Amino acid sequence: MRLPRGAAGVPTTAWSAGGSRWRARPPTILVLVAGLWIFGTGESALIEAGIGNSPWTVFAQGLGGHVGISIGAATFVTSVVILAAWPLLGVRFGLGTLANAVVIAVAIDVMTEVLPQPHRIALQLAQALAGIGAIGLGSGLYLTANLGPGPRDGLMTGLHHHLGVPVARVRLGIEATVLAAGWLLGGTVGAGTVLFAALVGYAVSVGLALVTTRRHNPLVASRP
Repeated sequence: MRLPRGAAGVPTTAWSAGGSRWRARPPTILVLVAGLWIFGTGESALIEAGIGNSPWTVFAQGLGGHVGISIGAATFVTSVVILAAWPLLGVRFGLGTLANAVVIAVAIDVMTEVLPQPHRIALQLAQALAGIGAIGLGSGLYLTANLGPGPRDGLMTGLHHHLGVPVARVRLGIEATVLAAGWLLGGTVGAGTVLFAALVGYAVSVGLALVTTRRHNPLVASRP
């Protein structure tokens, strides 16, 4: 199944919620939580690789270091602050929105205690690339659950609609701002950050393709 570059369109799957963003079947919830956990694991892999995080995690790491909380807790606090602005932007919440804020934060704190901290550059790069791949796969799963955008995605689309600025420019502006703020606060910026910026769009596209390939994916069943 061919998808537009950058995953502009999110396909419908057998587990996608229909209609309400607050009601879903157990398989949908399972896929949502699994996708968010895999996403958080990918972020943890980047953190533990030690060569640079994604922009929002750079910010969370810097914030957490300054206020004395974990990266996962700082990620959750950031999500709550962003969600507080949603009503002003006219963005609608969903079950997936709240799950995004909680599950990814918990996954980051749990998995950073489990994943290795490689010291050889080849292993660090490999772990960073694996983390980006996990973020792509996790995105493919939780996006197709169709239970509402994540806090940061909602902020992006809300600003896009209110300012009339193209989504790409809004995303670039937001991520450049949080990256700079996170770096000033002491977050880790490096080769992993560059790899994330260059590859995450492709990783999400591949993730969406993987979870919606009916011929080879036993998780996807045809709708009656």
